[in-house]
Amino acid sequence: MFVSVKCSLRDLLGNDYIDAVIRANVALGVLNEAEAKAAADEKIDFYPADKQKKNDELLAKVGTVITAPIAKTIDGAATQAFAHATNTHTAPLTGFGTFRIGEDGKLYLIGKSEHYHASLGHKFDGYRLIDNARKLGILNATHNNTRGYVTRLAEIRLVQSANGIDWADEKATEKVLASKAPKVLNRVINLETGSLSCEAGFKMMLARFYKLDKTFPEPKYAGKVPVFFIIGDNNGGIEGNYHGTTVLAQTFRGLWPDYAEKAGEGDLYKVVPVAINDIKDFEAKIKKYNSGKYKTAGFAHEIVLMNYGGIRLKKEYLQKAHELCAAYDTPTMVDEIQSCMWYKGMFQFRLYGLHPDFVIVGKGFPGGEYPASKIITTYEMDTLNQFGALVTNGQEELASLAYLITMTFARENADQIEIIGERLEKGLKALKEKYPDILLAAEGMQLLAALHFRSVDAAAAFASKMKERCIDASAQIYKANCLPAVLMKPPIISDEAVIDYILNAVEEILQEKK
Repeated sequence: MFVSVKCSLRDLLGNDYIDAVIRANVALGVLNEAEAKAAADEKIDFYPADKQKKNDELLAKVGTVITAPIAKTIDGAATQAFAHATNTHTAPLTGFGTFRIGEDGKLYLIGKSEHYHASLGHKFDGYRLIDNARKLGILNATHNNTRGYVTRLAEIRLVQSANGIDWADEKATEKVLASKAPKVLNRVINLETGSLSCEAGFKMMLARFYKLDKTFPEPKYAGKVPVFFIIGDNNGGIEGNYHGTTVLAQTFRGLWPDYAEKAGEGDLYKVVPVAINDIKDFEAKIKKYNSGKYKTAGFAHEIVLMNYGGIRLKKEYLQKAHELCAAYDTPTMVDEIQSCMWYKGMFQFRLYGLHPDFVIVGKGFPGGEYPASKIITTYEMDTLNQFGALVTNGQEELASLAYLITMTFARENADQIEIIGERLEKGLKALKEKYPDILLAAEGMQLLAALHFRSVDAAAAFASKMKERCIDASAQIYKANCLPAVLMKPPIISDEAVIDYILNAVEEILQEKK
C-alpha cells in the first residue's frame, strides 16, 4: 500500500509566497480573500486508498471492451514516419491509474508508462493541486529573466534531492548552494526536453575547447580536439547510446554519418565508443585520447540502456570509469531522462554512489503533465551565458509545480517504490531461469525491465502477444548486434497486484511458446 500524501498549495509552497499570491489576486479584484484561501488551503489526498483499490479491481477488465469505441476517428496530418507508426485504436480516450482506455473502447495496462514518462499513471489526484494553482492565479508563462517562485523552489528541491539533503535542512542546503567545489551539483537550467538538456551539457563540455562568443576568455583546452566518450554497441560501433535528437547528439549514435565524418576529418570533434561494462577498454581509451592533439571532452551515459536492450551498466564499472574521468579532468554526464523518479531517492546515480558533473532529468519528474526537463550541474561547469542554453518556455511555473508534487509523493513512498521494483526484477529473473530455451536474460534494474530472447522472431511474437492482452511492451529488435529484447517500465504507483498481473501474463505467454 502506498502512503497517500495529503497536501495543500500552502503546505507545498509556503505561507509567505501563498499569502502574497492571495493579496495580489485581491488587489486585482479577480478573487476575494475567501475564494483565494479556499484554493490555497484545500488539502488534496494524492493517492487515496479507495483509488488504489479501484486500480487493482480494474486488472480483471484488462483487454476487454468496457465502453463503446469512438464512432469516427481521424488520421491527422502527420509525416509519413509518424503516420506509419501510429495506432489510433490504442490512442487514449481517457485513463485512470495504471490504465488507459483506447479509442477502441478497450482497457489497456500501461506497462511502459505511456512510453516511459507517466510515472504516476493517469489522473493522479496529487496533480489536482495544479488546478488549484490555476484557480489561485498562479501563472504558467514566465520568462528566463522572471523565473517564478515555484520554479526557483523546484530548483532548490532538485539540488537538495540530488545531494541527499533533507528538505528541512536549511544549513546544509545553503552550504551546498554556495559551494564552488568540484562534483557538487548546485546549478539548474530549466529546459523543456531531454534532448535540449543533454545538448546543454555537451555545450558546456565544448566550452572548454571553443568560445561560445568572442567575449569569452581563451578556453582551457583551446587547440585540442575534443573527444566525446559514449557507450558503444556490441559491434564496437556507436549505436548503443541515446542522448536526444539534436544534431550533435544524433552524430553520437551514428546518424548524419557524412556530416560526422567531415567533423572528424576537420578535427572539430571526435566520438569514441567505450565497450559496455569493460573497464580495461575504458582505461586504454582514456589514456589514448588524452595525448597528442586529443583531449577527452566528456563521458555521457545512461545507467540502464533502455534504447539498447535495457542493458544495465554495472556499478563497479561506472564507479571506476568516473574515477578515471576525474583523474583525466573529463566531465561526466549521467543521463537520467529514463531512470529519474523510478528509483528510491528519485536518482539512480545516487544508488550507484556516483558524483557526476551533469545530471539530466525529465520525463518522470513532471509525470507526463508537462514537457519539463532540466540539467543539474556544478559551479565548475557553469560556463555558458544565459543565451548559451535556454528556451523561452523552460521556466513554466505549473510545470515546476508538477515536479514538486511528484517529488513529494516519491519521497514519502521511496521504500515502496524499491519494493515494487525489486518484485518485478526478481520475478523476471525467475522466469528467465524457468524458461532458458526462450529467454537469454532478464536485464535492466527494478522497474526499468527488459527480457532478452534467443531470436528476433521470439521477441517479436512475445511483444505481439503482450499487445493482444492489452499490456504495453516494446520489441527492440533492430539495434546493432543487440540481443532481441522486449522492454517494460510500469508506473511507480504499480502495486503488488499490478506487478503480479504482468508477471503472470509474461509466464502464460512463455508457457504457450515452450
